[in-house]
Amino acid sequence: MAYRLDEQTLEELGLAALPPEEKRKMLTHILETLEMRVGTTLASQMSDAQLDEFEKLMPTQEDSPESVKDKEKAALNWLETNFPDYKQVVSGELDKLKNEIKDLAPQILATTPQDQSPALG
Repeated sequence: MAYRLDEQTLEELGLAALPPEEKRKMLTHILETLEMRVGTTLASQMSDAQLDEFEKLMPTQEDSPESVKDKEKAALNWLETNFPDYKQVVSGELDKLKNEIKDLAPQILATTPQDQSPALG
């Protein structure tokens, strides 16, 4: 069960009118917020030993791109084994986050700089 955060997600949230750069920033913000919330929820359910074990699987800035992929796969496998309901946690947190953003969409659009490309004339 994969979750896609893309142009369609922004349409669903009422943010299709954002300029391209702001869309990219918003999608990055949504992903980072989702990861933080899911991590916090799952961490609160882990024992200290599980938390230590899981943290060892997380990529670091020093890791090569190949190592990051390997560690992410190992972390996902660990979650599937130790927290078989983690996908429901992700789905629930994503739904909550989407609802929050939908409520804020008019304010986000009102405060976002619009594309200031010079008009050809």
